[in-house]
Parts: sequence; structure tokens; C-alpha cells
Amino acid sequence: MYEEEIEKYASDIIESENFKSTKNHFQHGNMTVYEHCMCVTKASLAIRDRLKIKCNDRDLVRGALLHDYFLYDWHLQDEKNAHKRAHGFCHPAIALKNARKEYNINIRQADIIIKHMWPLTIIPPLCREGWIVTMADKYCSTLETLSIRRGEIHERQMRRQKLLNMFRLGRV
Repeated sequence: MYEEEIEKYASDIIESENFKSTKNHFQHGNMTVYEHCMCVTKASLAIRDRLKIKCNDRDLVRGALLHDYFLYDWHLQDEKNAHKRAHGFCHPAIALKNARKEYNINIRQADIIIKHMWPLTIIPPLCREGWIVTMADKYCSTLETLSIRRGEIHERQMRRQKLLNMFRLGRV
């Protein structure tokens, strides 16, 4: 349902090689960073629709897609990549830096990316789009962390789609 809206506002992101490379890094359990970012984007749009929040749809989609654009495997820690030990605190700034290198990031998109880990970021989001992505990220991360089992990729996707549909219909 939300694929067309994502394509409309962020085809340049979806088609970029660096964004595609996020399919090679895991986020929570077996969920890749790519899958997680897509899930957060769709959940953000579902929250917007379910709560009837007026916002900048383009900024919401682009900020959600790029919120975890850190481009490394945070599970692998070594001396050279000491920041990975504090991944939860550091990755929003790294994601924003990477996003700015490739895309024209506006102030609202930057706020979404840099503040999505609130309350770890201490300063809360300043825009409603940032609050939506922050909520969607917590929701998706929790589901991914609690329900992922190795070898259940298809079943997980079906459950996620069912939950998104239930959320859209107001049954959650």
C-alpha cells in the first residue's frame, strides 16, 4: 500500500547503491537494516494515517528511510571502529553525516535522523515527522527484537504485513 508513496518521494534513495548495501548489514536479529528502514517508513505512514496527522509526507518518508543510514555492521566491534560500542548513541550522527554526503537533506529530515533515538539523544524531535519516526522506530525495533527467530524470514514478513494492516484498520 505504501510502496507507491515511498517510490514517489524517495526513488533516488531506494535506487542508490549505498542504500541497497544496507541489505548486507543486520539490525535486529535476522532483520537487515534495509528491511528495518522500510518497515519503519511504512509504520510511520501508517501512524500518520491512523492518527490523521498532517505533516510533510516527503520529509517523513525520506527521514524514515535514512534514520539508520550508518552503513556499517554495528555487531562487529574492533579497535578501528570503537564507536560501534556506543552504537545506540552514535549512529544517528553517523547516519546524518552519510545522508548529507549523498542527498539534499533539509532541516526537518536532519531532525528526524539525528533525534530518532530519543530519549538517548536527550533533545527530543522538534517536528511532528520526527515524533512519528521515533514512535515507528521503537515499535518496529521492539517487534523485531522480540519476535525474530532464525529461518522465519517469510513468516516474519507476513506477520509484519498483517500487523501493519491491522494498525491501518485501527485494530491495534
